[in-house]
Amino acid sequence: MPLDTASRRALHELIDLLGEVDRRWASPEWNLHTDDDIVDAHRALMHMLQWGLVGLFERDPAAPRFHRIVDPNRKVLGDNPDAVFFYAPVSADHVYRLVGETKGAAYVSVTVESGASWGSMSNQTVGVLNDESFDVDADGRFEIQLGGEPRPRNWLALPERSGSITTRHYFEGPTYAAADPSRVPVMRIRVIDGDGNPVATPPPRPSDDSVAAGIRRVAGLVRELTVDRPPMASDQTRTWVSRVPNVFPPPDRPGDLGLSAFDTAYAMAPFLIGPDEALLIRARWPECRYGNVCLWNRHLQTLDYANRPISLNRAQTVADADGRFTAVIAHTDPGVPNWLDTEGRPFGIVYWRFILPEGDIDDIDTAQAEVVPLAELRSRL
Repeated sequence: MPLDTASRRALHELIDLLGEVDRRWASPEWNLHTDDDIVDAHRALMHMLQWGLVGLFERDPAAPRFHRIVDPNRKVLGDNPDAVFFYAPVSADHVYRLVGETKGAAYVSVTVESGASWGSMSNQTVGVLNDESFDVDADGRFEIQLGGEPRPRNWLALPERSGSITTRHYFEGPTYAAADPSRVPVMRIRVIDGDGNPVATPPPRPSDDSVAAGIRRVAGLVRELTVDRPPMASDQTRTWVSRVPNVFPPPDRPGDLGLSAFDTAYAMAPFLIGPDEALLIRARWPECRYGNVCLWNRHLQTLDYANRPISLNRAQTVADADGRFTAVIAHTDPGVPNWLDTEGRPFGIVYWRFILPEGDIDDIDTAQAEVVPLAELRSRL
């Protein structure tokens, strides 16, 4: 008979959960009805597992390491072709030194999330520090202390319920930074003592309990992002989220929504177009630090930015002097500027981000969309 270890019980729980996810989440119960829907669901599930194993399985706030959250082959929770995100576990029981580099990014920030179960949208963002509030040297390097005694700059508090930090580097250039290894910054984090010296005590070797806990963290992430999350058609909607295809809501800030940024305005709506149709989107970039619109599938995964134009930032957009432009969502290249490639998908999500927008949020124009026959596209521009 196999030994009845805690790790074996946790592994069987994960295996059982994967069966439940396949039976329920990858099914009509979650509004998935076609073969393509099921394929996308299984791919998204593999990406969740990949992130759970890379980022959460060995989670240790006493000996943290940064892990890149998403890349061209691992996409969870709304990635962006222009951005590089890192995660590290933290605890209010420790003080940390974060050492990083801007790498020429248009915007850099660090946020603190509550709770130990990364991925939960119910986990609140409880702290934020952007590059306006920390000093960067001539080579783009910076240091930030997390926790401990307050400092006037380069310091971020760790409230009692702190569980993780997320770093964000947004690039606004002609190519997608997330697909370019040379744009990925080096990020390090260490626990330090009261004198600012690194704590060199090695963590204990893995045990039955610690491995079981790691497996359950992975399972917790998968459950949170699948069967514990309501279907898209029935979940609670934020003001900046539209359920109506091809109709955008006014952009708004996310409040304390987990894994979001306080200083960013968002807007989101599904797109729906037929095989011989295109979606014209007329919009204007606001004055902001960074602006972007990108395409996701229903699982909040960007489309294939390593090989297709699925996102536009201001440097990539053909716009007039006032920042006005027309983007075109279509299944094939229509031969006009600002094309966003659907990969042939009739349905997906259009997602807008405006970081550090100037003035009143209400002054940001709401994008207007119109479905047109592809054959009439040029006459409608």
